[in-house]
Parts: sequence; C-alpha cells; structure tokens
Amino acid sequence: MIDLHLHTTASDGLCAPDVLVDLAWRAGIRTMSVTDHDTVAALPAVERCANASGIAFVPGIEITSVHEGRDVHVLGYFIDRDDAAFGRFLEQQRADRTRRIAQIADRLEQLGMPIDRAALLAPRGARSVGRPMVAHALVKAGHVPDVRQAFDRLIGEGKPAFVERRGPSPAEVIEIIDRAGGIASLAHPGLLRRDELIPGMIAAGLAAVEAFHSEHDATTTEHYLTFAEHHGILVSGGSDYHGEKERRRSAFGTVGLPAERFERLKARVQ
Repeated sequence: MIDLHLHTTASDGLCAPDVLVDLAWRAGIRTMSVTDHDTVAALPAVERCANASGIAFVPGIEITSVHEGRDVHVLGYFIDRDDAAFGRFLEQQRADRTRRIAQIADRLEQLGMPIDRAALLAPRGARSVGRPMVAHALVKAGHVPDVRQAFDRLIGEGKPAFVERRGPSPAEVIEIIDRAGGIASLAHPGLLRRDELIPGMIAAGLAAVEAFHSEHDATTTEHYLTFAEHHGILVSGGSDYHGEKERRRSAFGTVGLPAERFERLKARVQ
C-alpha cells in the first residue's frame, strides 16, 4: 500500500510521528508521505521511524492557497525541506494561520461560546494551528457534541464564527513547491469541485491531481483519472488520515496510490 496523504500532530493530526509510522506498518502501508498543513516539522522524525520500520518515505506537505476567498489545498512531494526560502514562506503561512484562529476565537467569545484560546494559541514552534483544533476546543468546552457540529454550526464556511483565510494564489504555491525541488498535486479535487481552476494551475506547473482519496467515490476517482489523462498530468493518492477518532480512519490502509502510478510520479522528479 502506498499512502501519500497523512497527517501528524505537527498540524491537525492526532498521531505523533512514531505512532503514525507504527500504525502505517500495521495497516500494510509500505510507502508513505506525511503532508502536514504548512509545516515540515514532523518530517525528520517520520523519516527516521519509517527507515527503521522498512517503510519508504516521501517528504511531503499540504499548503493552503486561496482563490476568491476559498481554500485550495496543494500537495507537494519530494520537496527539499531544508530550502531556506521555502522555510521562510512556511513561517508566513503559519503566522497567518495564527491570526485567523485568533479572530475565530474572538468571534466565538462574542457569540457566548469561549474556548481556551491560551492553550490553542500557545507557541508551537514550527507546528501549525487550524480550524480542526478550534473544533476540538469547542467540543472540550461543551459548546458542541462533536467536531462535525462545530463546523456545521459555527466555524464552517458561511457560519457565524467563520473567518476567511488570506494567502497566496494556487499558482504562487505551485511555483514555491517547484522552487523547493518538489512536484505539486491538487488535493482532493472532488471536495473542491472547481475543475475550471485546474487548467490554469496546470499552466502554472501543476503536475498531478489527487484522484485517489478517502472521500472520492468510484465515480469521482474515475472522473479525475480521465481528467488527468486528458490534460496530460499525473495522479496522486492517499487516505488523508488524521487519526483513529477522525472520519477518514476507515480509509487508512485501504485507500492509496497504485504502484505503477507512483512510479510515474517518481519519474517526473527524476
């Protein structure tokens, strides 16, 4: 099994690097990429643990770009995590994440649903903060019964405590990944539902789309396989696993990228 979309506690995952690698091995995953949001903080530890377990490791990341106020997630693979310019860009991304979460916390307080903002916004080094952490804080504070309700009622797009993200365009993110030696893939396009954006992203250097994903049904997967072939790009794939308490847990060890398609991604880098 090849899973190129996994998350750790460095962003919004629930598993520390060593725990995630152990779970991956037990699930039959033999090639893995951790793609935390706007941070590469977990990659050294994941690489050490993966090498010790006999799992092939692909350095990765998931970067948030913004188009017309909406998040567009771009996956980067085979990146140079030590690239200085790349590191400075990620620092800016994490700073804006902190700004946004602070504003969301302000709105929640105004709505009479305060959360432990001190714990949420405590210095995290190179780790990143995001709305899923706000959702968990809302559950912990007893304002909502579960994470899904937090998004549906309060912090999802268009809801009372939602704050739009500011950030680089998809084309800018693709260029940044390219400069760091990586290749870019559009994350879960079936959830984005903005296929009209993809040709412009391809023109900017997008190398692939994530056809295989835990929330793509068979029809959606086939659609993006056909789309990729028509536009002459590659495909990536992974479970987007965040932890055993998250909704995508059933895809862990079952949704991944076929080996022959992974070889094409590697060949693109080479």
